[in-house]
Amino acid sequence: MELTQQSPDSEAYLAADAAIDHGHPHVEEAAARLALAADSAYAHAVFDFVRDTIAHSADTEDERVTWRASDVLAARTGIRHAKSIALAALLRARGIPAGLCYQRLACGAKPMLHGLVALRLPGAGRWARVDPRGNKPGVDARFSVEEERLAWIVRTEFNEVDYSVVYAALPEVLLHALKNARDRSELWRNLPAGL
Repeated sequence: MELTQQSPDSEAYLAADAAIDHGHPHVEEAAARLALAADSAYAHAVFDFVRDTIAHSADTEDERVTWRASDVLAARTGIRHAKSIALAALLRARGIPAGLCYQRLACGAKPMLHGLVALRLPGAGRWARVDPRGNKPGVDARFSVEEERLAWIVRTEFNEVDYSVVYAALPEVLLHALKNARDRSELWRNLPAGL
C-alpha cells in the first residue's frame, strides 16, 4: 500500500507534541538505553522494546489509560494507540521520522480503530508500517521495513480498512478520547470506530 503524508512538511514527523513528547526525560532515557550504531538496528530494538515490554492493557486487564509517550514508558502499559505513540516518540528521539497510521477492524458488533506506526529510515524511499501492539496467541507482529508483518491484515469482506495517511500527530478525535477517559472501560466505549 502506498502511504501518504498528512503533512507535506517532513519535519512534522520529527516534532514533539503533547502525546509524542520525545523531549521528556522518560523518553530520552529509554532512547539512550536502546541506542545502537545503525538507525535500522535502533528502530528494530525500540520496536521490540515497545512490543514486548509495554503491556497491552486489554491483555492484562489494566484499567489505567496512558496517552503520552512518557507516561506509557513510565507505567509500562497502554492500549495499541498508546504503544504506537511511545514507539513514534522513541524513533523521533533519535531523528528517525515516524508517524501514526490506522486500520479499521471488525471487532464484534463495533468496529475498532487499530493504531500502527509508519517510519522512514534514512535512505529509504518510502514509509514502512509496523505494529507494536504486542504479540499473544494468534497475533504475531514483527519488525520489517521490506514487507509488512502486522498483527492483522484487513478483511475487505468485513468492511475493514487500511488508512493510507501517515499522521504527524495523533488525530484530535483519538487524543480527546484518550485524554478524557477515566479508565480503559470508558475509553473502549468512546474510541472512534474510524477516521
